[in-house]
Amino acid sequence: MLKAKNGLIEAKAEKLGKLEDSIRGLQVRVMDMQYFSLDNNDDALSYYDDLKLDSPSSYIIDKLLETNESKGDNPLVPYEGMEGDFKINKIKVLNHKWILADFSDGKFWGELLIKFDLKDDLGVDFTLIDHLLYTRS
Repeated sequence: MLKAKNGLIEAKAEKLGKLEDSIRGLQVRVMDMQYFSLDNNDDALSYYDDLKLDSPSSYIIDKLLETNESKGDNPLVPYEGMEGDFKINKIKVLNHKWILADFSDGKFWGELLIKFDLKDDLGVDFTLIDHLLYTRS
């Protein structure tokens, strides 16, 4: 009975070790994914110290999502929606100047590279740098 219990404990310890390795691997992947993120870039965040914003990236995301409120396609999307209006969905603020964004009309989708300027009066200017629309096969 003791041998059986010890074998069970060893099996559970081995499984726990594998789970801990998986967790470490996931933590490394998350850190890699967060590398290009305004929230984790102290040098980029320092550009906004004087603006007294709790979360510059959230503020910028909100301002970009406001561009969806216009009637029709989002003005930053250089395509006409085919199944509806193209609207921006997902947004990643890379640093104090650039954004990656996803857009869709519900069936077709693409991505945008956007330059932005957060001004002292908290206005935000967005400039489309590049774009792509995925083709359906």
